Amino acid sequence: MLSSQQQIISFVASRLASGTPVWLCTILKTWGSSPRPVGAMLACTVEGELVGSLSGGCIEEDFLEQLRDGSLKSQYDVKGQPFTVRYGETEAEQARLKLPCGGQLHVLLEYIEPTQANQQVFTQLASSLESHTKISRVLNLETGAISTEDHSGEDAVVMERNKMTHSLSPMYRLLLLGAGDVAKFVAEMALALEYDVTLCDPRPNYLDNWHVDGVETTSRLPDDVVRERFSNPYSGIIALAHDPRVDDMALMEALKTDAFYIGAMGSERTSAARRERLPELGLTKDEIDILRAPIGFEIQSKTPAEIAISIMAEVTAVRHGVE
Repeated sequence: MLSSQQQIISFVASRLASGTPVWLCTILKTWGSSPRPVGAMLACTVEGELVGSLSGGCIEEDFLEQLRDGSLKSQYDVKGQPFTVRYGETEAEQARLKLPCGGQLHVLLEYIEPTQANQQVFTQLASSLESHTKISRVLNLETGAISTEDHSGEDAVVMERNKMTHSLSPMYRLLLLGAGDVAKFVAEMALALEYDVTLCDPRPNYLDNWHVDGVETTSRLPDDVVRERFSNPYSGIIALAHDPRVDDMALMEALKTDAFYIGAMGSERTSAARRERLPELGLTKDEIDILRAPIGFEIQSKTPAEIAISIMAEVTAVRHGVE
């Protein structure tokens, strides 16, 4: 499974590699009730093969109509460079495009030829995202030349004179510990939120009847899994086993990493007992203080599904810097 950005970048890379030019559309600015955020993308071949979204349907239809009637290419040929289309500036246009009340957005359109330079750039972008490496796409607005920078900023899109810098995000990963009902609901919600999800449970037979489509399962030792694949800022570790042999083994390694989220399910009493045990595993007070336990937002959750909602709400808040 790939994130939406990875899907689009990989799509562009593959089409360029096959000699097919691609239109790439990027949202630069939004006002009001815009359906998609700044930095969202849509890619489309001249034959109409499309991936990504700008509005959920209305603007895509307008784009495809202009693609079919040739007016889109005509605009590019006249300008000879990337150009911006402003949607929803009038009430009539908002009604025509079925945009939410007051919604406006500026979309940058690029016609990307399958040159060797462009193929190399998008291959590098796809490779960096796959390896969870920060990267930005840099576009010269006057010439259309595309390059990369080995970092990504806080802002999805930064416009500076004749340059656009578009920060791309690698796919976030979640490691769930413990094959139980809560883990099933957490996994399903995490997949919907475009996380790559792995469930780990080394206990014999626990994985036999646990399955969620799209989730990798492993019975390897949790600390090894954390160390090898879940130690970067795009990783989260969620302990749900209610078994110190599983949870503590993962936390022992996780709390020494740069993972953006580390949490463990349990009551206040269970969480306090866990914090008393963790120093015995060689963890310092500062490392233990990183742990979020009890896990999730307090919503008086009782059922596995409600607990999963509270967990993923907290994970989402932490990912977006909301404490």
